[in-house]
Amino acid sequence: MDHVLAVDIGGTKMAAAVVDAQGTIVGRDRTATVGRDADDLFDAVAGLAERVRAAAGVDLVGIGVGSGGPMAGGGATISPLNIPVWQAFPLRDRLAERLGLPTWLDNDAKALALGEAWRGAARGQRGFLAMVVSTGIGGGLVLDGRLLDGDDGNAGHIGHVIVEPGGRLCECGARGCLEAEASGTAIAAISGRPAADAPVELRQRTGRLVGRAVASVANLLDLRLACVAGSVALGFGPSFFEAAQAEVDASARLDYSHGTRIVPGGLGPDGPLVGAAAVAWRALGRPVGVD
Repeated sequence: MDHVLAVDIGGTKMAAAVVDAQGTIVGRDRTATVGRDADDLFDAVAGLAERVRAAAGVDLVGIGVGSGGPMAGGGATISPLNIPVWQAFPLRDRLAERLGLPTWLDNDAKALALGEAWRGAARGQRGFLAMVVSTGIGGGLVLDGRLLDGDDGNAGHIGHVIVEPGGRLCECGARGCLEAEASGTAIAAISGRPAADAPVELRQRTGRLVGRAVASVANLLDLRLACVAGSVALGFGPSFFEAAQAEVDASARLDYSHGTRIVPGGLGPDGPLVGAAAVAWRALGRPVGVD
């Protein structure tokens, strides 16, 4: 049976797994996103990938990577806002050279969209939004059965929709972005403690802001489902999702957007790795639920 190596790059942690063509994870490991400089951090992620590969002991046909963005050239280089040591960093090609395998890279939330369409809460859906609400906030859009890319591969970056005009300064340079108001990084700055320890009122505010952004996307793009994953959203649980749904109900009022649902990602904490695997399987011509 064929397998791929899946790599997920986040602002707080990096994870790798071996995943088969049915989306089953057969081995995994993780490490903190820590590096003194660009090459030091690359050595950490490459070493993680090599350890997972060796431990699995199976033949691999490729590597799929999901990373925070933005990116350029369809994944040729990445410049994650939450990983400042990587600016225009050629992660895809460096990993391919180091591990000797064809490698494909996409935004982590776009990868999640593939995973949710393939094995998660969006199976059978031709239009939906997938979101990661974690250290940062990203999104991936599927319309008419196609994953949207945009000119450089950054389509769906909902973390930079303005939800609080004149609000907190974002790493991108704007004020009031969803990422600046509702990400794990923002919550820690607002509350003075880790996002996991946020009080219920802050969890509800986070849900409302995410719901506000989801409603805007539903109104704009004529879709009725948002699958939301990530450590903040899944960790906050019902208080977050109830507040988010209430905001969607209040703000998505058009005939075609009324009734839009916001649901937890069906893959739970496995979503980023299954999504990264789907990036590779899709590139290899295997069906993953969307074009």
